[in-house]
Amino acid sequence: MEASGSKRKTPIIAGIVAGTLSLLFLCLVILKFFSASKDGLLPHKSKDEPRIEAFLQKNGNLHPKRYTYADVKRITKSFAVKLGQGGFGAVYRGNLHDGRQVAVKMLKDTKGDGEEFMNEVASISRTSHVNVVTLLGFCLQGSKKALIYEYMPNDSLKRYAFNSNMNSGNSLSWEKLFDIAIGTARGLEYLHRGCNTRIVHFDIKPHNILLDQDFCPKIFDFGLAKLCLSKESAISIAGARGTIGYIAPEVYSKQFGIISSKSDVYSYGMMVLEMVGARDRNTSGNSESSSVNISLGGFMNIWMTTVSVLLRLMVRRQSS
Repeated sequence: MEASGSKRKTPIIAGIVAGTLSLLFLCLVILKFFSASKDGLLPHKSKDEPRIEAFLQKNGNLHPKRYTYADVKRITKSFAVKLGQGGFGAVYRGNLHDGRQVAVKMLKDTKGDGEEFMNEVASISRTSHVNVVTLLGFCLQGSKKALIYEYMPNDSLKRYAFNSNMNSGNSLSWEKLFDIAIGTARGLEYLHRGCNTRIVHFDIKPHNILLDQDFCPKIFDFGLAKLCLSKESAISIAGARGTIGYIAPEVYSKQFGIISSKSDVYSYGMMVLEMVGARDRNTSGNSESSSVNISLGGFMNIWMTTVSVLLRLMVRRQSS
């Protein structure tokens, strides 16, 4: 009797054990799912993803290498070193498998239609110039969007153009500023005339001019850029785009004229005036303000200084 009773209990015990193990396994799977979801390893569908995917498929022969979000975490060592923060998101330093240093720009998940991401991929993928930053790859995985650029060890022009302390080591000579101004102009000329599809940047400013190890300037951040046919003289955009202080009047209001590539030239001119004005403040030791607040008289003084400095440097270059 006891033997037969124990035989009847064996299947029951086995069933309980099997059920418990199955429940534990299910719990582990659920925990793993939520952990991966939290880390961004599982895709979260965003409203703009189908539109971006369609764009990437259409331009598949142009865009650079595509990485997964897990790749991005590996490249940045889980976002260990932050290089900067802006309205678009954050930039982190990383290394590719071949040892190259890169800057990884993580875009915020906004409610937009992914226009900034597509602008950046479409614009830079069409470029190849010493004065335009190189896009090495990108990531689009659900709501996670990243852009991987060549690393610029000397940061942006803003770091040097606005420093008021001559002894800090962050002040650039007139010759170096001249080279940066000329290099940036060459980059703009390439975007406006050298590409099969003309590119208008719409946000030229010191913050978007990166400097490599030799202080060679490279135009950066094409999130507001507009692609145009070479024959188009006027550009149609929805709403003003750019940064106050550099934005051309016609971009701010159509009452001032037609929007064209000349809008970038205006922004470039304001940047050069600011470079010279900032360098002039550095020389005089005046650190009352690091922002652009120029009266008409001050504007004319800086303009005359700019012309004088450029002429002297050009003569010096030709005679050497």
